Amino acid sequence: MSSPRLDDAPRMLLMSAARYGNGGYLDHVDAQFHALFGEKKWNVLLIPYGTVSFTYDYVESRARVAFERTGHTISSIHFAASPRAAIERADAIAISDGNTFALLKRLYNAKLMDVLRMRILSGIPLVAWGAGANIACPTIQTTNDMPVVQPPSFDALRLLPFQTNPHFITGKMPAHNEKSREDRLNEFLDLNPNEEVLAMPEGTALLVEGANATALGDSAMLWFRQQRRVVPIKPGVTFNLNSIAVGQRLMIVDKNKTPGSKGEADSMPEPTFAKRDRPSDQAP
Repeated sequence: MSSPRLDDAPRMLLMSAARYGNGGYLDHVDAQFHALFGEKKWNVLLIPYGTVSFTYDYVESRARVAFERTGHTISSIHFAASPRAAIERADAIAISDGNTFALLKRLYNAKLMDVLRMRILSGIPLVAWGAGANIACPTIQTTNDMPVVQPPSFDALRLLPFQTNPHFITGKMPAHNEKSREDRLNEFLDLNPNEEVLAMPEGTALLVEGANATALGDSAMLWFRQQRRVVPIKPGVTFNLNSIAVGQRLMIVDKNKTPGSKGEADSMPEPTFAKRDRPSDQAP
C-alpha cells in the first residue's frame, strides 16, 4: 500500500512512548500537551483498546493523572453505550499504548476506523502514544509489537503520509545476535521501495498541524530513507509532511513567516546514490 498525500487539516500530537527515561507514566508530557491543547481545557475521549495485560479501567486511571494535571478531563470509550456516537461527539481524542495488533483489531471489529479517521481529519485534537501513534500511519508494518492477534488488515488510519517507528533505539546490546532496529527498518524499506520511515526515540513527539509537523523532545528523530540513508531531524524543526517521501527533500517551514512570503521554506539537499538491486525485484 502506498502512502497517501496529506491534504486535510488534522491537529495531532503523536508521542513515541508513555514514559521517558526513568520517569513514570506520562510524566514528561506537560509541555507537549500544551503544544497541542494550548490554554483551553478539553474533555478528552480515551481509546484504550491497545492494552493486553491491563483492564480498560486501569489504563484510564493511569492516563487521568496526566490529563488532570494539565487541566483536562478524560473518560474512556468503554463506558459509552455507543462507542461510535462517543467518537462522533468527542471534543478531543486520546489513543493509548499497548499492542498495535490488538488495538487495530479491536477498532476494526467495533467498526470504528472510518468514523475515527473522519473526526480526526475534521480537526479535533488527537493525542496518541506508542501503539496509538503507530495507527496514525498508513499501515502498522513498522510497529515493534508481536502479532499476538490478526487484524483484518494491516491498513491503519492513514493520518500521516509516511510510516513511523515509535520507541526507536539505536544499535544493539553487546553479545546480542538479534537484528538491530536499524536492520529491521532497512528490511522494511528494501521490500517496500515506495516507503520511508520516521524513527522516533522515546521522549520525542510529532506535533502535526495540517500539512506541517514539528519535532518535539530532547533528541533528534531519524528519517530512514531508501538506499540505507538516514537523515536526522532535530528538535524544534518544522517541516512539510509530504516531504517525507521517496525522492523528496526535507522542506523546512519557517513558522515565523507569513504564508507565501519569500523564505517560507528551505530544502535540505540529499546526496545522490547509485541504484542497487533490491530483494523485491527478485523472484522469491
